[in-house]
Amino acid sequence: MIEYQNILDKNMLNVVKDILIDIKEKGLSNNNHLYITFSTNNQNVELPNWLKQKYPEEMTIVIQYEYYDLEINKNNFSISLSFNDIKTNIKIDYNSIISIADPSENFGLILQKNKTKKKLNKKLEKKNSNKNNVINFSNFKKN
Repeated sequence: MIEYQNILDKNMLNVVKDILIDIKEKGLSNNNHLYITFSTNNQNVELPNWLKQKYPEEMTIVIQYEYYDLEINKNNFSISLSFNDIKTNIKIDYNSIISIADPSENFGLILQKNKTKKKLNKKLEKKNSNKNNVINFSNFKKN
């Protein structure tokens, strides 16, 4: 059996890596800006605690004017960005990336594997939260 989705996921991650390599080597033009949405609760994502508390599930970063120390590795990339005038280094595992977009070029990718995980987690949370909100009306019936 050919695992089409796994092949697509792997190659879409290579597209993300190539985009980041291009940014590292050439920088961004005046119009380009990259939005990267990723899961912050991935065990291989490194964020300061105050950012994890603010964004416990997912976060979107914008790479545009002020970014520093962009490093592309085999399984992740790291970048320093300014959050409320605090220069902060973050490490993002490629497998945590949900989507990537450059609105100036009308370009975007949604990584199905990571999107699916997110949807499943939300469905499970909703299912579990519904159980806690069930009211048994038989306790209130008049005899």
